[in-house]
Formats: sequence, structure tokens, C-alpha cells
Amino acid sequence: MQTSNSTPAATDHVPDIPSFTDATRAFRLDHRVAVVTGALGLIGREHCHALAAAGAHVVATDLDHESAEEFAMTLQAEHGRTALGLGADITDPDAVRSLLQRTIDVFGQVDVLVNNAAINDMVEDPVSALEASRFENYPIELWRRCLDVNVTGMFICSQVIGTHMAKRRTGSIINIASTYGIVAPDQSLYRRHDGTQMFYKSAVYPTAKGAVISFTRFLAAYWGGAGVRVNALSPGGVFNGQDEEFVGNYARRTPLGRMSAPGDYRGAVIFLASDASRYMTGTNLVVDGGWTTW
Repeated sequence: MQTSNSTPAATDHVPDIPSFTDATRAFRLDHRVAVVTGALGLIGREHCHALAAAGAHVVATDLDHESAEEFAMTLQAEHGRTALGLGADITDPDAVRSLLQRTIDVFGQVDVLVNNAAINDMVEDPVSALEASRFENYPIELWRRCLDVNVTGMFICSQVIGTHMAKRRTGSIINIASTYGIVAPDQSLYRRHDGTQMFYKSAVYPTAKGAVISFTRFLAAYWGGAGVRVNALSPGGVFNGQDEEFVGNYARRTPLGRMSAPGDYRGAVIFLASDASRYMTGTNLVVDGGWTTW
């Protein structure tokens, strides 16, 4: 039977096979441009350092433009790669479009987007005191604000910057989720030895992070044919000077027996951003010290 010239041959769908000698080079990000939102946060800074160390030009963006510029200079000095610091409100589509345009003006392209910006209930936050943090009392304003930043901001950045990637038919989007997007919060973590409750983890954070994972799957399927890979990274709890009782509770609840250090996610970010994960999309990479195994 004669086949039409417009019908792809079977071999058109067979990929090239990298040699084993290319394995370590697959983790390199030389000449690539990575935009990281929430870059001034605890693990946002670590994401930026990891990407720059792997060879990428990093665009560090957060609300404070001056601080973002200062951090970019630190990245450039430490890693020897041109970096850019930009202030932007990711919940404002015009601000994100300006962020993209400025990045293109300087570097010509975007290859990696790390949707890291998020807000989280903090134990020490007066607004999130015991009574206010109860589900029955949780303020609707805080609910809406968290969803706006953690979900809508991710949507806007993906729509604006991801469209640029799709037009170029290449790119990697990494959405930072959480173990609380997979399992419910363990409220006993926030309980003292005498049985009194310090704080309740609210419903909005796990709701938002669950949405991050679902959105990741949607976008991976939607843009797979355009060469854009979309994956989520779910970190476990990160040590940041929390209350000693909380840290002890967390350690006992985790198979590896500790909270994570901020730098424990550097390897995962490089992996997801680079060609080392080139056949991986729509996946939630869990790095949690074993938290979700129980």
C-alpha cells in the first residue's frame, strides 16, 4: 500500500538517544535563562543559586525591586553568570508582561520558569493566632489573598511566560507545590507537650497547593506538543528557626528524622530545569524526607 507523503514515518517519533558520556552534561544550564518568582524567599534564593551554579542566567523577581537587584548582583558575583533582578507583582498581568519583555530585552528568551512565589500562614504571625487560625474563624480575606498569589499568580506567569516558551517550542516550567498539596496537614505538629494547641494550619494553603499540582498536570498535557515540559516540586517542611517543640514534632513525624535545610531542593530544581529530565512532564516530584510515606 502506498502511503501519503504527509503521513509521518514511524521513525519520525523516535528520539535521539544521548550517550552515557553526556549524562553529567545533561544537568548543565549554560546559555539558558531562568525566571524565578518569589526569589527573595527562603527557598527562592536557593533555587536561584542552584540554577546559576548550573550555568543559567537567572532573573530573580519579587515584590521589592531594589532588593531583587541587590540579590541579582550577589548571584552574578558568586556564580559568574549575568543575572537580573526585577520587581513585579505576579498577580498583575501587566506587571508580568513587563517582566517578560524586560527579560527578552536583556537575554532574548526565557527557557525556565520557576513559579515559586507564595504566601503561607506563619506561626509567629499575629493575624494567625490560635483562634483566628481555626477553620471556623479563618478570615475570608486571607483565603482570597492566598489563592490570588499561590494559584492565580502561578496561572498568570505560566500564561504570559509559558506562551513565549510555547512559541519557541521549548521550555521547562517548575511549579512549587507542597506535601500539603498531597496529604492533609497534621495539626498535632502545632501542639505543645502539655497538649495546648499553638496554631492550626489553615485550609487555604493545602487547597492552593493541591491546585498547583492539578494545574501542573493540565498544562503539561496542554503544552506537551509544543515542547514545553511542566512539572511540580513538592518540598517538605523547611527549617527556618521555628519553635523547638514544632521542630521536634516534625522530626519525629519524618522518616529521615529532621526538617529539610533550605538547600535540600537545589538538585531537584536543576534536574527539572535541565535536559536530565527531558522525558518528564506532568509529574509531581516529592522531596520530603519521607513525610508522605506514612
